[in-house]
Amino acid sequence: MGRNSQIAQRLQNGETVQWRPHGNSMTPKVKSGQLVTVEPATLDDIEAGDIVFAKVQGSYYLHLARQIGDDGRILISNNHGHVNGWSRQIFGKLTKVEP
Repeated sequence: MGRNSQIAQRLQNGETVQWRPHGNSMTPKVKSGQLVTVEPATLDDIEAGDIVFAKVQGSYYLHLARQIGDDGRILISNNHGHVNGWSRQIFGKLTKVEP
């Protein structure tokens, strides 16, 4: 089981998870290597503009919930406009970013 699937499993189990994601797709909201706190969440907990931990087309992302669809899916994208796709697999919501 990979690190991201372990994070997803912990969130599904009701745990709050902290880790340091790497990459620049969410700058300046989340910079590479910053400590993030993600709390368990369901589709009903999410609003457009939230940063969520989600699975889209087999890949996990800590990205923006860009749009909430009428069918209960959420459009996931990075902070630079790249759209990853629609998902119903939302595991958690970002609640804190630290240096």
